[in-house]
Amino acid sequence: MWDYSDKVMDHFRNPRNVGKIENPDGTGTVGSLACGDALTLMFKLDDQGRIADVKFQTFGCASAIASSSALTEMLKGKTLEEAEKITNKDIAAYLGGLPEQKMHCSVMGREALEAAIHNYRTGETTVKNLEDHIVCTCFGVSENEIRRVATENGLTTVDQVTDFCKAGGGCGMCRKDIQNILDDLLNKKPEQETVQEPPKKRMTNLQKIKLIEEVLDREIRPQLKKDGGDLELIDVEGNTVTIAFRGMCAGCRSAAFTRQDFIQGKLREFVDPELVVVE
Repeated sequence: MWDYSDKVMDHFRNPRNVGKIENPDGTGTVGSLACGDALTLMFKLDDQGRIADVKFQTFGCASAIASSSALTEMLKGKTLEEAEKITNKDIAAYLGGLPEQKMHCSVMGREALEAAIHNYRTGETTVKNLEDHIVCTCFGVSENEIRRVATENGLTTVDQVTDFCKAGGGCGMCRKDIQNILDDLLNKKPEQETVQEPPKKRMTNLQKIKLIEEVLDREIRPQLKKDGGDLELIDVEGNTVTIAFRGMCAGCRSAAFTRQDFIQGKLREFVDPELVVVE
């Protein structure tokens, strides 16, 4: 499982400020259920223009819940100008750090705050520019979003971009485009430089299936069985791994996140970074 700090686990198990505010001054919603994470943040200002109340509703993993909870605590009593200075790195630091693969949760919190402030000032319900060029169609991440998160967090690799905003974490077809964006930010010339990727291990399909089964038995099933769940390996075709949840995991509301964040993450770590797990 992910190596979470005590503070992350505290905010996950005991989230602060969950719920809705009647007639909020500002509301921002980012993410989507299809992408695995969604967050709505709303706030109410007092007579001095400071955030008197702030609530959130989120659908996501432990990191998403903890990041949202932490952000609401950080916002209380601040003016909007002070709130705007909070970065995703501030949210992660407040929690004692987040795993690299979960930094996108802190970015989602910052984006929800930005959307809520934008809603307060303009009445608009979104800050996304419909004319933005979408680079990652799997998760709807634009070129401007990739440039901003890479610049603000000093990202230099495609995998880091995926950790922070999910771009490139689906089918992988956009990874070359993301690399070109990073090259441009780093003042490199992609047409004159070749991105050196580590050589892939050549495995037969039988070897891949055997390795997948070993990782399932060693890294994944023991964690599922702690909660009365299990899974069955149904098929492996190319880089697509088909599974079926059993026991308490079957029909669980969190099954989609377990599949994507935990199972797929482990298989990509120990077998092949291009594997996609489907149910």
